[in-house]
Amino acid sequence: MLHALCGAKHMIPLSEPEISGNEWKYIKECLDTGWVSSVGSYVDKFERMVANYVGAKHAVATVNGTSALHVSLVACGVQPDEEVIVPTLTFIAPVNVVKYCGAYPVFMDCDIETLCIDVYKVTDFIKKECIKRKDGFTYNKKSNRRIKAIIPVNIFGHPADMDNMLAISNEHNITIVEDATESLGSEYRGQKTGSFGEIGCFSFNGNKIITTGGGGMVVTDNKNLAYKIRHLSTQAKRNSIEYDHDEIGYNYRLPNLQAAMGVAQMERVDEFTAIKRKNALLYREFLSGVDKVEFVWERPWAKSNFWFYTIKVPKEYKESLIKYLLSRNIQVRPIWKLIHTLPMYRDFQGYAINKAVDAWESCINLPCAVSLREGEIKYIADNIKKYMSG
Repeated sequence: MLHALCGAKHMIPLSEPEISGNEWKYIKECLDTGWVSSVGSYVDKFERMVANYVGAKHAVATVNGTSALHVSLVACGVQPDEEVIVPTLTFIAPVNVVKYCGAYPVFMDCDIETLCIDVYKVTDFIKKECIKRKDGFTYNKKSNRRIKAIIPVNIFGHPADMDNMLAISNEHNITIVEDATESLGSEYRGQKTGSFGEIGCFSFNGNKIITTGGGGMVVTDNKNLAYKIRHLSTQAKRNSIEYDHDEIGYNYRLPNLQAAMGVAQMERVDEFTAIKRKNALLYREFLSGVDKVEFVWERPWAKSNFWFYTIKVPKEYKESLIKYLLSRNIQVRPIWKLIHTLPMYRDFQGYAINKAVDAWESCINLPCAVSLREGEIKYIADNIKKYMSG
């Protein structure tokens, strides 16, 4: 979608999929052969492509990122009345799946530079507010519940600090389920995201860097976990002919039709990532020197896919700048409301949350589609500059 350099006659979308490769060809093959449901060659191929790309031994395709996270927690043995540490600054899915399991979220602050979960506060919480008992497990002193897992989320594509996260989790026997739903193509110290901890989860929603319309993926090096997740995601059916189920399962497998689209999109994932990173540099260049505007950038140890582009402005400018940009046909959005402030989660425990409040009060997401053109980026930056200098 091209817009005039002097102004946007049509809305510049926050995000839209790039569908210009082999999608039609592969989907037509599914339609022509009748392999459209959760069995078919494209499901297997898509799983292999993602596993190989991430550097994992196993992958299981699911209907969306939320189902990937949910079935991962179930497979890892998260039980009712256990606790899972989650960031308060995140999309709501990784918190909701904790409740799907009957477990309790414990909310953590964010790192103000990366916006990811603050691993130092996680460490502080575990060392000061928890105790490791003789059974080898770690318990929250306040609630007396076991801390079963941590879900670090790679916010807007930027990796969380996994070295420190893995160190504290290994020391205290806490499972890591990496929420990499936003970060396909990103790297932490040269290693692809999703490949840390016991399990990594991806999303292929329409606004992600590659899409299957919906869709998700679980990746792991653990053969037994991969088998368990595949089993659970197919209604826990243990016989290919008989309707014989051995536990409560889920209808979570990705259809072949969507996997075909995923294969076509995966063929271009490096191309898309390169474009997103190039556009991030353009945004940063065009916004450099703009008073009171900071473009959120990657840390030296990270390579972000820049799924979303984010700026920070003084909190008194945030709402009015959003309204102004929308009036100029630039679709922008505030970041998510902090989960611990939502009505269904207000009564759950949080720990030393303050930087996430600052982030929510100051951050705005800018248009980030792969199809975004340099002229559009300049138009967006010029309007931000104009408003902030007015």
